[in-house]
Amino acid sequence: MASTGHAPTASEYIVHHLGHFSTHHQDKIVDFSIINMDTLFWSVTMGVLGCFVMWLAARKATSGVPGRFQAFVEMVVEMVEDQSKSIVHGDRRFIAPLALTVFVWVALMNSLDFLPVDMFSSLFALLGLENVIPYHRVVPTADLNGTLGMALGVLAVVIYYNLKIKGVGGWLHEWLAAPFGIYMAPFNVLLNAIEYVARTVSLGMRLFGNMYAGELLFLLIALLGSMATAFGFIGHVIAGSMWAIFHILIVFLQAFIFMMLTLVYIGQAHEAH
Repeated sequence: MASTGHAPTASEYIVHHLGHFSTHHQDKIVDFSIINMDTLFWSVTMGVLGCFVMWLAARKATSGVPGRFQAFVEMVVEMVEDQSKSIVHGDRRFIAPLALTVFVWVALMNSLDFLPVDMFSSLFALLGLENVIPYHRVVPTADLNGTLGMALGVLAVVIYYNLKIKGVGGWLHEWLAAPFGIYMAPFNVLLNAIEYVARTVSLGMRLFGNMYAGELLFLLIALLGSMATAFGFIGHVIAGSMWAIFHILIVFLQAFIFMMLTLVYIGQAHEAH
């Protein structure tokens, strides 16, 4: 945009902020042939940060009166433990920590949406890197490549528990016999395949859709603030504050939903049809 010699239009501004720093130009919402480096970087960073926060809480845990940080972490851990106990009927030594990891990781990635929309573009311009890093999106969950990748990870865990609990023979029999009986095997296989694909795609699409819409609304509010009028500035402050407060609910609600669906799918793998 700097090379054009004029301020970007509203559409140019939005298109620029929705672009990814990728291995090559991306003109599709989802394209598995390229790597979005910003999504990968912030996903790994938030994963490391989440592990560090939980390690810090465990390291500073005390049996006495807990501080606010320990009390908050204990509340989250108990919430996840209660949900896993009510959904998964079996050995939960790995499943409950997995659900906790999913919740904390997704919540941290979603929370990146609270950073100012022009923060990194202004920083790169200040450092003279706007031509090196022309695009940068900071919210990994607003990238369909990222959310579908997480959904595929959940699918892999579900398949693992199906094989572990039911065995290869039991799982194959379920594909052939459920839900209409063994004599309707072709239809059963088709329905089971559709079920696995549909819930994997919907798991990734649900998180992506909510976070993408939230990010887009933040960009529209930022454009409102660019209006050289008192109304534009006041509207920007009021709308931005209201949406940020409401978005706090969306950020943690979507993390909770993603965790709950992960537990539900794993729980279904423990049940025989």
